[in-house]
Amino acid sequence: MSRATGTDTQPPAPHLADSHDLIRVHGARENNLKDVSIEIPKRRLTVFTGVSGSGKSSLVFDTIAAESQRLINETYSAFVQGFMPTLARPEVDVLDGLTTVIAVDQQRMGGDPRSTVGTATDANAMLRILFSRLGKPHIGSPGAYAFNVPSVRASGAITVERGTTKAVKATYSRTGGMCPRCEGRGTVSDLDLTQLYDDSKSLNEGALNVPGYKPGGWNFRLYSGSGFFDVDKPICKYTKRELHDFLHREPTRMKIEGINMTYEGLIPRVRKSMLAKDREAMQPHIREFVDRAVTFTTCPECDGTRLSEAARSSKIQGISIADACRLQVSDLAEWIRGLDEPSVAPLLTALGETLDSFVEIGLGYLSLDRPSGTLSGGEAQRVKMIRHLGSSLTDITYVFDEPTIGLHPHDVQRMNDLLLRLRDKGNTVLVVEHKPETIAIADHVVDLGPGAGTAGGAVCFEGTVAGLRAGDTVTGRHLDDRASLKESVRKPTGTLEVRGATAHNLRDVDVDIPLGVLCVVTGVAGSGKSSLIHGSIPAGAGVVAVDQAPIRGSRRSNPATYTGLLDPIRKAFAKANGVKPALFSANSEGACPTCNGAGVIYTDLAMMAGVATTCEECEGKRFDASVLEYHLGGRDISEVLAMPVTEAEEFFGAGEARTPAAHRILERLADVGLGYLTLGQPLTTLSGGERQRLKLATHMADKGGVYVLDEPTAGLHLADVEQLLGLLDRLVDAGKSVIVVEHHQAVMAHADWIVDLGPGAGHDGGRIVFEGTPADLVAARSTLTGEHLAAYVGS
Repeated sequence: MSRATGTDTQPPAPHLADSHDLIRVHGARENNLKDVSIEIPKRRLTVFTGVSGSGKSSLVFDTIAAESQRLINETYSAFVQGFMPTLARPEVDVLDGLTTVIAVDQQRMGGDPRSTVGTATDANAMLRILFSRLGKPHIGSPGAYAFNVPSVRASGAITVERGTTKAVKATYSRTGGMCPRCEGRGTVSDLDLTQLYDDSKSLNEGALNVPGYKPGGWNFRLYSGSGFFDVDKPICKYTKRELHDFLHREPTRMKIEGINMTYEGLIPRVRKSMLAKDREAMQPHIREFVDRAVTFTTCPECDGTRLSEAARSSKIQGISIADACRLQVSDLAEWIRGLDEPSVAPLLTALGETLDSFVEIGLGYLSLDRPSGTLSGGEAQRVKMIRHLGSSLTDITYVFDEPTIGLHPHDVQRMNDLLLRLRDKGNTVLVVEHKPETIAIADHVVDLGPGAGTAGGAVCFEGTVAGLRAGDTVTGRHLDDRASLKESVRKPTGTLEVRGATAHNLRDVDVDIPLGVLCVVTGVAGSGKSSLIHGSIPAGAGVVAVDQAPIRGSRRSNPATYTGLLDPIRKAFAKANGVKPALFSANSEGACPTCNGAGVIYTDLAMMAGVATTCEECEGKRFDASVLEYHLGGRDISEVLAMPVTEAEEFFGAGEARTPAAHRILERLADVGLGYLTLGQPLTTLSGGERQRLKLATHMADKGGVYVLDEPTAGLHLADVEQLLGLLDRLVDAGKSVIVVEHHQAVMAHADWIVDLGPGAGHDGGRIVFEGTPADLVAARSTLTGEHLAAYVGS
């Protein structure tokens, strides 16, 4: 029996199924990618680096994640696919070894007023079940504690067929937790009537101040032709009946000027036509009117809790569900751990784990009733992560877009641990990142470049972090860059006094913010930076605030339309060719008649996913063929829109095409590091950092004296941070005051003055823990920021 041979000691041959351990991408050409072919190891952490616009997102999100999503969607029935977003196959020859992709991006979470941190995670649902089991008095099922479920009562006859058919009287009721006054929104809106009309004037004298209601217009004729009141009588002289008809009358069908119309009082009409829309989607003049005319106040009935009186009356150990949702998550987790109730033990364990995930990820300072629309891009991304941390799924590919955005250096280590935990569960983790601290933990690095836009789109390096550091790529050379403290700082020209600031978690803060210098406001996530800056610096005259909120726009919106660059370009083309400017707009007369200026034709296939094909008539150029015969400096309008900013800057800077108005805007775009963007690139394809820098370029022409920037380094490569600092210096040297909310140590080191908030987040923060120069902060090392900055500058 012991005839062992040498071959017996060899390990068994690996199973064929275990050989698929790579994601293979061959010939990727999406956006600016130049036939990229790479192999990404599975169940490892791969970081994608490269300058802004080098093609990282095109490879990770638009190729790998998009194809995985498309293949999964194809497994559903044609009927279900009809309700899903249409996804075209990415421009790639071969994609092999894909697994299910979960993309965790920085898109802000829904702006629906009823969407909160609790509803966006499972925490609220579990809390409702807990109260429906343990709450005293018992008021009903979990729905009775939900602020997005209204109470319903109905009665009537139902037909019962049991031997003989007979009608039976029945009542139906459902108890919901929605506050009936504010309908679960927590706020009620009131219209300021003095902003709607001037009661000292008559309608014919132009009493109405609502946009679109001027004398002679269609909306105006609805009121002047109704016959309910005298159009020449001042509104203050109206009888009670006339005033009711003018302001509150319910919809009434009638003939006005010979046309069948529906007449309605001014207040309900303005509410329906203007207030029902998303504020961000409104035209600027309407948004300005709404901001003036509408006041939002906390609902007096539910005190902003969104819940009905019954839902607020049911308590566990003296705490109602409204109180629980208002608690800081770290305190709520403590309270849940103190509940000893064997009947709901598994529920308490699951809820405790979810709340602990918040704390672990650095979001313990949030409360469950915080509206999800108020979260920053980084916070939204981390809230989405919470859903996946406790997931039982493995062998998934997780894709992250700069997960360290919005994180203080102190919190970056926590985020790194979470990424490694996801990997160690057997998942593939792909991260687009610029921070050296996160690049350092990668198992595999893919560096794209060498430049941005058309100068990028190639793989410059693939391998380990040590190999990247030794390699001669832009990222490798800048990986160990450290900014040094300024030798001398500027002297302030004045101060902005903030006294007794109490917004959100601020503890009666008094601070003098110096003007005429570069002032950096820093502190851990949730310490109160945004509350201090946005809550205490009055918006309006002289203040230019540039945040990371998405830019609203259609598929046709691009950098040229958003910055106003297209206007001088159209005029220059019109002048050079002796025709009208409207011809050079793809939204107007010059549009290709086949695709209406979209460049693509969308075919709706009813039950199946629709398809988008390049328009054959204009070949995607978006303009009518006759328009392309007009030239400026030897180029037609479609060729100009295909130019990157740097090329366009040269083109409009000199020679026949010289257009100073266009050149000024292009200079600003190049200044903020967007020289690689093409003028006609759709805004929907820009990253969060690119959108913010586009806004900054647009606002640089504003007459403001104070610039407030929210993390301008978001999405910036190490090599580009230097350029941004140069831009901030130029703004200050031009006499502006620049206030930056920032975590990047290079920006802190470059500041003239630092205001550090803390010491912790949420109710552990909200105080000024340091104010002074960066050198003093490093010397004192009295705060978390001071310690990290000292380590960064190596002192």
